[in-house]
Amino acid sequence: MTHKITQDITGYEVVKKEEEQAVQQAAAPAEEKSNIIQMHESLKRPEMLLGSTYKIKTPLSEHSLYITINDLVLNQGTDHEHRRPFEVFINSKNMDHFQWIVALTRIMSAVFRKGGDITFLVEELRSVFDPSGGYFKKGGKFMPSLVAEIGDVVESHLKLIGMIKTEEISEHQQKIMDEKRAQFEAEKQVKSAAPVAEEASAFPEGSQLCNKCN
Repeated sequence: MTHKITQDITGYEVVKKEEEQAVQQAAAPAEEKSNIIQMHESLKRPEMLLGSTYKIKTPLSEHSLYITINDLVLNQGTDHEHRRPFEVFINSKNMDHFQWIVALTRIMSAVFRKGGDITFLVEELRSVFDPSGGYFKKGGKFMPSLVAEIGDVVESHLKLIGMIKTEEISEHQQKIMDEKRAQFEAEKQVKSAAPVAEEASAFPEGSQLCNKCN
C-alpha cells in the first residue's frame, strides 16, 4: 500500500509487522462488503433462473391459476449467497382475468428487479377485497379476493427464500396450545368410551320406541 507525501517530512518510524497486518485486516471487511452484489434494475437476466410454481384453485372458477416466481442467485458460491425474486408469471385457462393478470405480473416483476425491500407487496395484495365477496380456501383460511391469495403465495415464497422470517410461537402461546390440545383429546376419549348400547337405548322425547327398538 503506497501513500503520497504532500508535506515536509518531520520524522519517520518503521511500521511494525503486527500493525501492518492489523491495518490490512481492518480494510479487508470493507473491501469484501463492496464486492457484495445486491439486486438492482441494471442486472441482466441470466440464461437460467431458479423458480417455484404454486397452484391456486378457487371456487370462483373451474380453472386453476399457476403462479411461477423465478429467483436470481446473487453472490453464488460465497458466504453472502442469497436468492431474490426476479420475475413472476401467472397462467390460467380462464381468460376473463387476462388483462389485469398481465398488468399485475409486469408491475410485480419490475418491483422485484428494482431491489430493496419488496415485502410490502404482500400486504398491498392481501388488502384487496372482492366486492362480490371472498371465499374459504383449503384448510379453512378466508381469502377476501383472488388477488389476496396471490399475495398469500408471494408471502409463502418470500418465506421460502428467507426474505420474510417465520414468526416463532412463544413459550406462553405454545403452553396454551398444548393445554387446549390435551383438553380436546381428553374430551374425545371420554365420548368414545361411552357405551354404544346406552346411546342406542336412549328414549327420544315424544317417541313411542327407543333408538334400539326402532
